[in-house]
Amino acid sequence: MIAPGKVNLSLFVGAPRAEDGLHPLVSVVQAVTLADEVSMAPAARDEVICPGIEGPNLATRALAAFREASGWAEPQRITITKRIPVAAGMGGGSADAAAVLRLAARAAGVEDPALLHEVAFRIGADVPALLDPGRVLMAGAGERVERLADPELFGLVIVPSQATLSTPAVYAAFDDLGAARPEAELAAREEEARAGAPPPPVNDLQDAARSLCPAIDPVLEQVAAAGADHTLVSGSGPTVFGYFHDPEHARAAAAQLPGAIAVEPLR
Repeated sequence: MIAPGKVNLSLFVGAPRAEDGLHPLVSVVQAVTLADEVSMAPAARDEVICPGIEGPNLATRALAAFREASGWAEPQRITITKRIPVAAGMGGGSADAAAVLRLAARAAGVEDPALLHEVAFRIGADVPALLDPGRVLMAGAGERVERLADPELFGLVIVPSQATLSTPAVYAAFDDLGAARPEAELAAREEEARAGAPPPPVNDLQDAARSLCPAIDPVLEQVAAAGADHTLVSGSGPTVFGYFHDPEHARAAAAQLPGAIAVEPLR
């Protein structure tokens, strides 16, 4: 099963919520054709095989959370082939967790989208948005997800970084900048996205990510110089992407930039 990565075409962030400390946000999340591969098969015991990635990961948590919610107990071996950059703001771990939930539900014969959604949000804020990969509106702290209409074809140039960024650290830096959006503005942005307005190229976490990882700045400049219609940091970074109205231009630009990958929206 493919586990597509994502970019946040727009991301507006508010101040932490009093009840749980999570940041409210409004984001248009676009799944892309850059994807991990996840498979699951019966085994003598639960294990996750992910070459190059050591220690616990969200796939492990996803299987455990599904078991707790459903009562399903059959041991499974999960194998992940990584293609999405790690700790890069593209939701690679969340994509793998969402794929594990889909695979576990299929194996257990569970047909309960509400249960999967609830379990997904307990694992991580990006996981619900990747349960049914495509273009979605994500709101609340990630718990509210609505499918949006598929976009016209466009191209993206993804430029992974050697650096990694911790999402909690980026949010802490964002709080220090004092750039949180008021609730009324978040509500207005949510309605705009729901009505089909083009997502504005804004990422409220970008300045925080740049402050923690100055190497982002020259990459933004390089992608802009390659002809992107606009450039952004994806999510909490440090991956940079360029948006191109013409997929052919994206492919040509990616050929100019070391390590860049041309991808398209998953539809």
